[in-house]
Amino acid sequence: MSNIITSAMKVAAKAALVIGGFVLTAANPTASLAQGAKATVPVADLMKRSDLPDLVYGDPNAKVTIVEYASMTCPHCARFHNEVFPKLKKKYIETGKVKLIYREFPLDNLAAGASMLARCASSPDKSKKLIDVLMKKQESWAFVRSNPIPPLFKIAKQAGFTQKTFDSCLKNQGLLRKLSKQRAKASNQFGVNSTPHFFINGKRLDNGSFNGFEKAIQSAQK
Repeated sequence: MSNIITSAMKVAAKAALVIGGFVLTAANPTASLAQGAKATVPVADLMKRSDLPDLVYGDPNAKVTIVEYASMTCPHCARFHNEVFPKLKKKYIETGKVKLIYREFPLDNLAAGASMLARCASSPDKSKKLIDVLMKKQESWAFVRSNPIPPLFKIAKQAGFTQKTFDSCLKNQGLLRKLSKQRAKASNQFGVNSTPHFFINGKRLDNGSFNGFEKAIQSAQK
């Protein structure tokens, strides 16, 4: 797995030339939690508005809130999104019991670029659909040995992007700064240092399996 991540990091350097020349410092997925990080963070702090509107799955008024921090080039994030999330969606989100808030925590510049494209979609629903596709097809663009931009454009084109809107989005420095700011806040205030990273009603989730989510959700519902 580490070889796959290293490969993604190498092609991310190439992507930097297209994505406005701004390079994110990679987070260390094996580092310990940030100093002072606690198992539970104040929900009010976690839910404060930021420069980036939250992408919300489910009923905004659901009693239980899952906050996910994810990186588009993270294989573990793709595995969660493709295997665990559909089960959560069917049993808890679509039934109004739980809502999931998706937040970007890009581990590298390529992940930031993919997140920017999702944010540049014309509506929150289309943003979420593009995230779905990018996660499902992650291996086809995130782990290629050559320039990842052409396969990324191929996917974006299917979502309605033209070459002009694609290039414009990836050069949007304001959007990139918002993503970077969101990542810094998650790291500095909430101790997020790896992806995917979850909080359920403010409590950090250690077990990201479906069973782990079920136990945490049932506890939060009491």
